[in-house]
Amino acid sequence: MNVSDIKHAGIKAWVEECVKMCEPDNVVVVDGSTAEYDRLMKKCVDAGLATPLKAKENCFLFRSLPSDVARVESRTFISSKKEEDAGPTNHWIDPVELKATMKGLYTGCMHGRTMYVIPFCMGPLGSPIAKYGIELTDSEYVVLNMDIMTRAGEKVWQYLGTDGDWVPCLHSVGKPLNNGEKDNGIWPCADVEHKYISQFPEEHLVWSYGSGYGGNALLGKKCFALRIATVIAREEGWLAEHMLILKLTNPKGQVKYVTGAFPSACGKTNLAMLIPTIPGWKVETVGDDIAWMKFGKDGRLYAINPEAGFFGVAPGTSAESNKNALISAEKNTIYTNCALTEDGDVWWEGIGYPAKGKLVDWKGNTRDALPKDKSPKGEEFAHPNARFTAPAKQCPCIADEWENPEGVPISAILFGGRRPSTVPLVHQARSWNHGVFLGSIVGSEITAASTINAAEVGKIRRDPFAILPFCGYNMGDYFQHWIDVGAKADQDKLPKIFYVNWFRKDENNADLPGGFMWPGYGDNSRVLEWIFDRCDGKDNYVDTPIGYMPKEGAINTDGLADCYKKTLPEILKVDVEGWKKEVKDIRENHYPKFGKHLPKELTAILDDLESRLNKA
Repeated sequence: MNVSDIKHAGIKAWVEECVKMCEPDNVVVVDGSTAEYDRLMKKCVDAGLATPLKAKENCFLFRSLPSDVARVESRTFISSKKEEDAGPTNHWIDPVELKATMKGLYTGCMHGRTMYVIPFCMGPLGSPIAKYGIELTDSEYVVLNMDIMTRAGEKVWQYLGTDGDWVPCLHSVGKPLNNGEKDNGIWPCADVEHKYISQFPEEHLVWSYGSGYGGNALLGKKCFALRIATVIAREEGWLAEHMLILKLTNPKGQVKYVTGAFPSACGKTNLAMLIPTIPGWKVETVGDDIAWMKFGKDGRLYAINPEAGFFGVAPGTSAESNKNALISAEKNTIYTNCALTEDGDVWWEGIGYPAKGKLVDWKGNTRDALPKDKSPKGEEFAHPNARFTAPAKQCPCIADEWENPEGVPISAILFGGRRPSTVPLVHQARSWNHGVFLGSIVGSEITAASTINAAEVGKIRRDPFAILPFCGYNMGDYFQHWIDVGAKADQDKLPKIFYVNWFRKDENNADLPGGFMWPGYGDNSRVLEWIFDRCDGKDNYVDTPIGYMPKEGAINTDGLADCYKKTLPEILKVDVEGWKKEVKDIRENHYPKFGKHLPKELTAILDDLESRLNKA
């Protein structure tokens, strides 16, 4: 298919406009076929950009440059017409100014390269919740990853028709090849100061320049699925969220679906692919990262996973922490910035076993392996943000319903963060608005391991709804949107909302591995069991100043290690003094950021919480 064959007049005109500006040597409309994937991967291998992995079927390793290894927060912009609409937590540049700058960078930026036109769908094809986009890119790596992460190719055109809605996504690595230049095996990207990941919310438009890595370049992921989708969701009355989706089946065969929002390094992917430790329970994966939720005809909230693959963090993924993720990435997977072993496999820190012989690290240097699966900070063999891109359908615990066009009905929404103190193992919101309050205060405690600034240790880094870097508009207005969605719904059909914390610590208890008072991983199924029963209205709770918490004996401890049986009562108590400090921090340091955009309902709930604590 050629650009001249595109039947959608709007898309055809936009592609032709971008071709004229970017001046690629060739233009290819992606068809999404296996033959095309294989051809593009061979091109990457022949160019020295990809290494076939002998130990894994149809798997390949890429190495990026040190300047292009992760999302670049400082170069990510919400370019709304008014700065106020971007809000205090986003970077803003006037759209007229930003477009002028980026057009200057885009002009001739694809010299020596091919422009690929990727038609893609976020969500199951034909789903009433799905959305469509076109990404233009000069990166084969991006085409290959988008083929795994989205439903991409010629099958999308029938759903776009001649005038269907779509999101335009323009991407370039920002490294033109002039006068016969080659990449010579070096990852193509621009200098940091020339990187732009720009969202124009009023136009539902994404422009990205200078980075070839992850969410900066795979524009269906964070740019479309969250930053632009949150804007569309607000306009249309639904929810686009940074949430996993779980299917829970109890021993009686009863099923419930749960979503959950967790900041990075808080066990989100592990929970998405959890293997329960309590007999008779089954956990299956619908999605590991993003959920789009709309109300169905029956008044319930239904969710789809808009992605078709997993873009997972490799370091720390092991048979103990996430066996299902490892199995998912055994074949047909793209690895980025992992270490390469002598026998043609990948390795990373926290994989659960030491490597043997020599390793080629993520920078391409050959070094002797260490006798353990850890490395000194700054000397890692795999970059801490090394990734695997694996098809979701390969996950051994993928739910049959994961591609149901209608979505799955959500019974519970979980929030959580990494909190060594104060926040209990689990508590439930009394109402939808109380749940919005819990989502609005999500955060993780800064530790010595996560900062070089000693003054920061112990402070809470807030990440409301775990969506702070990904919301396409003012976060205060985002809180209001959640309140508005709840107000219009049948209250009896809304999901119940919970806050969980797997990370309470007692550093002085030598019996606790790592000082953690809860084992986490598969034992989190014990908390999910309580949540499942609460969704059915089971009387297994007590009312406390912070919300509903498990009654004594309500958490199943059969088979739980004795050291955790001893700590369980402590992590199911209300730390009144700790919560008073929490209220003070929210009132003085967190909520004031949102000014007049902070919903009055949240201030009222904070006042109520303080009053309840004072009476406790």
